[in-house]
Amino acid sequence: MQNYLINRNSDRLLIFFTGWGCDEYEFEHLQSDSDVLILYDYCDLSLNFDFSGYKKFELLAFSAGVFVASVMKFDFEADKKVALNGNPYLFDEKLGLSKEIQNILYNITEETAEDFGKNYLVKTDKEWANFHPSRRTLESCKTEFDCLKKIYQQNYQKIEDIFDTAFVGGDDRIFDVEIQKEFYGDRLKIIENARHNLFFRVNSYEEFFI
Repeated sequence: MQNYLINRNSDRLLIFFTGWGCDEYEFEHLQSDSDVLILYDYCDLSLNFDFSGYKKFELLAFSAGVFVASVMKFDFEADKKVALNGNPYLFDEKLGLSKEIQNILYNITEETAEDFGKNYLVKTDKEWANFHPSRRTLESCKTEFDCLKKIYQQNYQKIEDIFDTAFVGGDDRIFDVEIQKEFYGDRLKIIENARHNLFFRVNSYEEFFI
């Protein structure tokens, strides 16, 4: 996987597992007092990063990143672990992405990318105007999708539900909202009138940890 560090010379580290097809550019408007380690492009689970300089850790996982975070093993325990619009069982027939959604994601083209974004990621024209699409190529995103499927099959038995709290957009069209309610129970908080990208509703990463 790829990583990008926002260094604020803090002894606290927020580890952010982004979603499929993402990069750091999509989230550059979000603020934090902590250092932020942004993870993306899950073609493998290797992570080359020195955590030894930090005393406190928090973990935030979005969409496909919720699965990846659930199978990663660290030498430390995060104080808070929050999931956004996703659960660990990414490709489970009942709990995860439907076959229809998987097909839509895998077959996004240059011509259909904007329509997909407007219909599935954001709720309003204002949100779309402020949206920063990933700078990655569609080819790299398709490769990542194939890798995620293989990694899921290889690590299915290692999946753990590690999350203290979860958020879901009330109008999410990627993951079924009712299934999210069933999975997380009273840990789930619903952000009304939001679709899959929840990051227009906050100014900082820390707002998800309140």
